[in-house]
Amino acid sequence: METLANLESFVRSAESRSFSEAARRLALTPAAVSRNVAMLERNVGVRLFQRSTRKLTLTEAGERFLVSIGGTLNALQSAIAAVSSDSGTPAGPLKVSMSPTFGIDYIVPLLPAFLARYPLIRPDWYFENRPVDLIAEGYDAAIGGGFELAPGVVSRALAPIHLAAVASPAFMASQRPPADPAGLAGLQGIVLRSSATGRVRQWVMRDAAGAEVPAIFTESVVVNDPTAMRAAVLLGLGVALLAVPDVLPLLERGELVRVLPQWYVDAGAISIYYATRSQMPAKTRVFIDFVVEAFERGQLGRRFSGSPARPPSQQGRRTSPTILSPHPTAGKGSS
Repeated sequence: METLANLESFVRSAESRSFSEAARRLALTPAAVSRNVAMLERNVGVRLFQRSTRKLTLTEAGERFLVSIGGTLNALQSAIAAVSSDSGTPAGPLKVSMSPTFGIDYIVPLLPAFLARYPLIRPDWYFENRPVDLIAEGYDAAIGGGFELAPGVVSRALAPIHLAAVASPAFMASQRPPADPAGLAGLQGIVLRSSATGRVRQWVMRDAAGAEVPAIFTESVVVNDPTAMRAAVLLGLGVALLAVPDVLPLLERGELVRVLPQWYVDAGAISIYYATRSQMPAKTRVFIDFVVEAFERGQLGRRFSGSPARPPSQQGRRTSPTILSPHPTAGKGSS
């Protein structure tokens, strides 16, 4: 009977087309993964991979074998997770991906209370601005926004991702506040270039009455990271659209101001993503519940909203830049 280690090494190598990447996902050495796959090939009596110095590709037999054992491997892993869940206290490494700014500002501060409640869990957290493949890369969960739901992955919304136009008070002191998003073209803009597409992100802003106007920026500074955008704004280099959670403390302290307080961008939701399993590991289940409870307790959904609190009848009035009333956060794929 084939071992789970051999099957896992084969499946992860087939998914990534690399023994090295499979080794990283399985916490093994590339030599160990290659040895496991070779043992599997010897046991089944067929070559499953074509190997070269540049790439690893499945043979026809390997393709058929991958399809035939896919469900079986998932069932075995679920069974092992179920046994672990039944063993008592949640324990083990907890691999989670989140964006650097949001994760450090809002998730890391939850660690002391979380570890006090679950001391046998070992956080293994990755701070990265990309939508990870939870199943293929072996993550227990991810927190952020903009993920495409792959088969076997579900999400639970935590708070809205709203973007607000912000600038430093010193910068705005010498500027005429725009009346609407089209007027942003008259100000120096700090904009974000997508690392995935290479294009500058374009946004449409809306107000509480439902009006929508494209945000037009003069591209004075272009960067590919939201944290760098925030730093440039703090230096007084211009106006930028940033996620409310990333700038909320700065707005509350008066270090930044909202340039168009009645307008915002709705960029979706900050969610927690995890794989659907008949028996979710206890460590993953308690982490999800803990984060959801923390967001509800802190009313972060309300605080992260960039939508103005004023009634629609007042939305058309022109106002000076103001500080956002307590609101907060952004997500994965977000920064």
